[in-house]
Amino acid sequence: MNFGEKLKQLRTDKNLTQPQLAEAIGIEQSYLSKLENDKSVPSAETFQAILKALAIDVGSLLENIDRKFIHDQLRQIPEVANFLQASSAAEIHSIKKWLFGSASACTLGLCLLVSGYGGFIFSNVHYTYYSEGVVRNDEPADVFLRYHGIYMFQRQAGLISDAEKDKLIAEMETTRRRPEYVVQTTYLGESFKRDVAGGFRQYSLHKTDTARRMENNLLMLLGTLLSFAGLFGFVVEYRLRKSKAAR
Repeated sequence: MNFGEKLKQLRTDKNLTQPQLAEAIGIEQSYLSKLENDKSVPSAETFQAILKALAIDVGSLLENIDRKFIHDQLRQIPEVANFLQASSAAEIHSIKKWLFGSASACTLGLCLLVSGYGGFIFSNVHYTYYSEGVVRNDEPADVFLRYHGIYMFQRQAGLISDAEKDKLIAEMETTRRRPEYVVQTTYLGESFKRDVAGGFRQYSLHKTDTARRMENNLLMLLGTLLSFAGLFGFVVEYRLRKSKAAR
């Protein structure tokens, strides 16, 4: 759309005849006819008068007018030049925000993707610790490994009888020996102690294996989605900019 077409459209939208609008602007009807037929372009004073007569701003008057026509025919008008400069600055700011958002999404997405794959936040390494049972506080931590020898020594020293020895061994094997496995995602050393009711449990490292955690799968999924969203943002911004340039 050229300037003349837009001016005529605005006049008809306000139900004004050419003589009425020409009088409101302060120009001859013949000059208004030339403007509407794109046989002439308005001067700076006429452009200001048109805005006042139609009670609109520069943006409303220039809306939908061919950008090439504006730059070639109307740019010398101060109001138009100021409007184009402000529009260009706003467009550049919008592009920067869009690109920054897209770049941020890509960066965050890649970080989450790498973190999930490598298990940097949630470790994929599992440490399985094993405990034979509950050790009383007055017993050595490795009592389950040598209780036979301990009770035999106590029997030989006359501290307990054969019946008491057999009872203690039976109690150890049937009641106190309650094996327990604990899986940890952090390394707690080759062994560690944990207080429980009746004493404590001594855990020793049984095995180490690797298995991807659900948390890391979710991080990878979220990272993939954010990365694609960022790339999509770059594509959309490029197409919008290209579309505006073509208008």
